[in-house]
Amino acid sequence: MVFVGNVQLVAGDSASLQKIFELLKKEGIEVQGNPDVYVREYTSFGVDEARELSAKASSRALSSSHRIFIVVTPSMTSEAQNALLKTLEEPSADAQFFIVIPAPQTLLPTLRSRAQMLSLGSGRKDFLVEPAAFLKAAPTKRLDMLKPLLDKDEDDKRDLAASINFLSGLEQELSHDVKKNRQGLLAVYRARKYLGDKGSLIKALLEQIALLV
Repeated sequence: MVFVGNVQLVAGDSASLQKIFELLKKEGIEVQGNPDVYVREYTSFGVDEARELSAKASSRALSSSHRIFIVVTPSMTSEAQNALLKTLEEPSADAQFFIVIPAPQTLLPTLRSRAQMLSLGSGRKDFLVEPAAFLKAAPTKRLDMLKPLLDKDEDDKRDLAASINFLSGLEQELSHDVKKNRQGLLAVYRARKYLGDKGSLIKALLEQIALLV
């Protein structure tokens, strides 16, 4: 295979899957109906999901020489990342991992050091809240602008990927003047760091951003 290393990080979401499938097909790997291609989309990825993935990765290929594991998730808890380290560092039987996440830079350095960034030109850009407009608005207005990110779906859950995507966009805007926006960049970094943790209060984190940046 042409991939460098066994672990690929992809900045994106479920929309990136089709491009990964196309890439694999170019390498002669059939995706549909292939028992050695494992694809899972998660609303959250914790230590239980990490252990399940590690268990799957320890099994042998059924019909080919390669096993492909594609994981799409809005975030990974620190515990989950640490639980995956050995599996990613010493994959058995030519296992290849694709981790699709909106902001790979939020992952632990120890995990990122075991992976390569794979650019598919499919990073998520469809912001529910436009970062540039958010920064130009007054703090009180910003709180109103956050409502699309704070609305819950029918399962009483918020779109975590959209919030992480929004924070990544804020970081890009603030990075145009790091010296001036140092406090805001630090606030964004902290929010992204804790956003994926189990039990984190998304509303409180985003409202703090509205007041600090």
